[in-house]
Amino acid sequence: MHFDLVDMRLFVAIAEARSITHGAERSALALASASARIKGMEAALGVPLLERQRRGVRLTAAGESLLDHARIVLHQMAAMQGELSAYARGLKARIHMLANTSGASEHLPKALASFLAKHPAISVDVEERESAEIATALASGAADIGLAIDAMLPEGLDRFPFCADRLVLIVPPGDEIAQRRQTGFRDVAAREFVGLTEVSALQSHIATHAAQLGVRMRVRARLRSFDAICQMVEAGVGVAIIPEAAARGYRSTRIRTIRITDPWASRRLAICTRSRQSLPRPVQQLADHLKMFAKL
Repeated sequence: MHFDLVDMRLFVAIAEARSITHGAERSALALASASARIKGMEAALGVPLLERQRRGVRLTAAGESLLDHARIVLHQMAAMQGELSAYARGLKARIHMLANTSGASEHLPKALASFLAKHPAISVDVEERESAEIATALASGAADIGLAIDAMLPEGLDRFPFCADRLVLIVPPGDEIAQRRQTGFRDVAAREFVGLTEVSALQSHIATHAAQLGVRMRVRARLRSFDAICQMVEAGVGVAIIPEAAARGYRSTRIRTIRITDPWASRRLAICTRSRQSLPRPVQQLADHLKMFAKL
């Protein structure tokens, strides 16, 4: 069984496009050459990898398994190339980290700052994703380490608790419910909201729970930071759901914070990785450093 990196990249491209033609185009290969390579892979394995359909292709069970392995191999090769080329720039390693919205903006900066100060030859790229996507990316080798909602992580990932991440409702000081200590999301879901941009993992999370109640959220303004959201709420534009840590850190004390009683609003975040034995040393160092900042 001899597969080269061209085979791997081609197969991943076809799997993602669900089309041999489009996969060949993405891989800069002629259609005939791409078809021959796929047939050669199937012959070497002794099992079909793709089911040809009228409109594209579908992965077989063997194809799904190969896709997982191919992504891991390509990620490891990219990591190797990146680390080796980084030596020429005086940089030893680059870590790809995924985090949910509040983790990236509220809970990671201080810990990452001290890690980077301690390890000047290591660089960290933090990308915002939903927790379910983080788990998938780690399992497939598309990322090195993640910060995600613990309850949404599957078995098979190494993890340790990092911090609590309660979501709260914030309202203007003169709002009709400003004096409440708590409320259910159902009671406020139909109100006008201020939120993050639609690409935000947190905003998608909240919208999903609104849809489960049969409500389409009315968002009057979308902004890129929790501080900007707090300013809008303080001005009476609408109400908002943000991490409690962000509400506490807002410069003004005029907004009112109300606890949300729904279970999904009380979350625990965990640092997660693939098996520790398979991690590059810089990723292990980052995980060990973050463990020192764990608040649970």
